[in-house]
Amino acid sequence: MYDFCINGGGMVGAALALGLAKQQYRVAIIEPHLPKGFDGSSKPDLRVSAISDASVSLLTSLGAWEYIQAMRVKPYTGLSVWDDPAHRTDFTAQSIDVAQLGFFVENRLLQLGCHQALQAFDNVTWFTDCKVTDITLGNSSVDGSVTSSVTSSVDSDVSRNHAAILSLDNGETIHAKWLIGADGAASQVRQAANIGVSGWQYSQQAMGITIEMVNSVDAITWQEFTPDGPKAFLPMFNNYASLVWYDSPDELKRLSTLTAAQLKQAIIDAFPSELLKNGNDFTVIDKATFPLTRAHASRYITDGVILVGDAAHTINPLAGQGVNLGFRDVETLLAVTAEGTDLTSLEFKKRLITSYEKPRQRDNGLMMSAMDGFYGLFSNDIGPIKWLRNQILSVAQQFEPAKREVLKYAIGMREWKF
Repeated sequence: MYDFCINGGGMVGAALALGLAKQQYRVAIIEPHLPKGFDGSSKPDLRVSAISDASVSLLTSLGAWEYIQAMRVKPYTGLSVWDDPAHRTDFTAQSIDVAQLGFFVENRLLQLGCHQALQAFDNVTWFTDCKVTDITLGNSSVDGSVTSSVTSSVDSDVSRNHAAILSLDNGETIHAKWLIGADGAASQVRQAANIGVSGWQYSQQAMGITIEMVNSVDAITWQEFTPDGPKAFLPMFNNYASLVWYDSPDELKRLSTLTAAQLKQAIIDAFPSELLKNGNDFTVIDKATFPLTRAHASRYITDGVILVGDAAHTINPLAGQGVNLGFRDVETLLAVTAEGTDLTSLEFKKRLITSYEKPRQRDNGLMMSAMDGFYGLFSNDIGPIKWLRNQILSVAQQFEPAKREVLKYAIGMREWKF
């Protein structure tokens, strides 16, 4: 019997496994597709995340960051946003006395770093190259939507009834006190637990494009807002960079059919001159289109089940907060499990709801709404709104104290409060 079974060994699932392993719990990880190993001579992956300093602190405390940093990361020290170049706001690490605002890291390397750190723990069992075919949850009921229902429920002992039994397609069976869904937006665990989701797919999509610049890349990320959607630049290691092009599905479908040379010209035509400043040039390496969705689970805790990361919430990637929110889930959940209470007790279930589910649902929901508001404000060409956003950016550029506070929130030095 495992204390926790984590379905999904990605960035968030593997980080959570590390924390639970350090707390001496018996952990099973199910990951059907292990990432390929690191090759320093390889070109960068398309999937890249902006990792805040708060997330770096968590990964450092878990023992994973040293492995990640030993591969390749790109610290960035500046962040610029604008609609009209005359109304631009620039944020710098120097303004808040930090070495960097965060790091751009390939998702696969974040995952690999956590996997390498997990090798030191003999209380972790991996189940790879296999899939879950069936999930049976025990009858111990935890209703995460109404705290009073937990208080009045029968104090059942889940050790008499396994909270979760998972059957794998290789014939193995896993028994665990708690099943953790860290298996992404289409979470199998969430569906098995009959947890509902609210949200929608945005009218726009995004194309990620990896490029190689001729000259070195500044440690500055920027984003230009246009009526068709933002155009973003993410610096990467050496001379590489990642571009994000938001637009309609039809336009991105057209762009996906272009050759590398044709796409390069389309980028030059659509992106700001900032991309080619100082006479720099680039080559298109790779591209892929992905949908933009918002989804929020109605509960994070239910009958023997805990949801984390994208299984619990997906957010517009406009400000790169997705995986950072997942790492905040990990940090908050580990604070609950660190207290060492009997995992089968009613008290533990209640604390999961009050100290993990409720605060994380609130904070994640507020961040989603904030990003939607930001997206709505900047992704249109309505005259009065355009005037308003330009005034906001102009004032922000001149008002340093407010700009510093906004930056601290953005990189995780402050908790979001609305």
